[in-house]
Amino acid sequence: MKKSFSRYIFTLFSMILVGCDYFQPSDDRKVVVRVNESFLYEDDIQALINENTSPEDSAIIVSNYINRWATQQLLIDRAELNLPQSQQQEFGELVNNYRNELFTNAYTEAVVLRDLDTSLNREEVENYYEKNKENFILNEDLLKLRYINIAKNSNNLDDIKRKIERFNEEDQQDLLNMALQFKNYSLNDSVWVKTKTVYDKIGPLSVEDRSSLLKKSNFMELQDSLNVYLVYVKDVLSRNEQAPMEYASATIREILLNKRKQALIKELEKDITKDAIKNNEFEIFN
Repeated sequence: MKKSFSRYIFTLFSMILVGCDYFQPSDDRKVVVRVNESFLYEDDIQALINENTSPEDSAIIVSNYINRWATQQLLIDRAELNLPQSQQQEFGELVNNYRNELFTNAYTEAVVLRDLDTSLNREEVENYYEKNKENFILNEDLLKLRYINIAKNSNNLDDIKRKIERFNEEDQQDLLNMALQFKNYSLNDSVWVKTKTVYDKIGPLSVEDRSSLLKKSNFMELQDSLNVYLVYVKDVLSRNEQAPMEYASATIREILLNKRKQALIKELEKDITKDAIKNNEFEIFN
């Protein structure tokens, strides 16, 4: 019976979908399928297909959709017949609450996107940092370092070692000019980096190597079967130390912008309620 019904649907929609215009929209909606008191209309399934889909594929797509829709409606109807009224009421409230949240969140986000001032100057960030220093304690070690990953058989390896360790202005320019022969490198030693990031870049490290990485003003040469890793650790901050402002600034910006966002939403709620009362759209009856 099920196979027969599917073949019937396939044949029916193959006939309907032949040609370029599979569905012709009309003012009075055309019913395609009924399940008890629920109806699926022709325009409900127009979006399922396009002019690049063959009539055969379109018929299969529509047939599968109809079967899924009908099965879902039958399950819903059966649930409404068999589930306790109290549970149905609870589900109804959950659905209504979810709908309300979707609408209100979408609207407030649109207003925030339009009206929120996202510009923050350094002074605002610094002021927040100074007033809330106790909230910015490191939960991991940080490093300032420069490093180069180069093939083990490189001819100018000794020269590169000298330059990355000494690192005067001429050395810096020379290393940048050599960068094409490096497998990986970072010469910006003014930025704080998480130790995990360093471990991932350098590769397998022994416990001793990891300990050496946490020593300030320290040059290291590490090797594996193919590569040499040249690392100069310029500065170190340990776990539980005060996070520097430049490291915490990204988090502070998020905090400050979120505060502005929440203030904007509160102002929106206040204004919309005030306007509703003024326009006699909101009344409280005693």
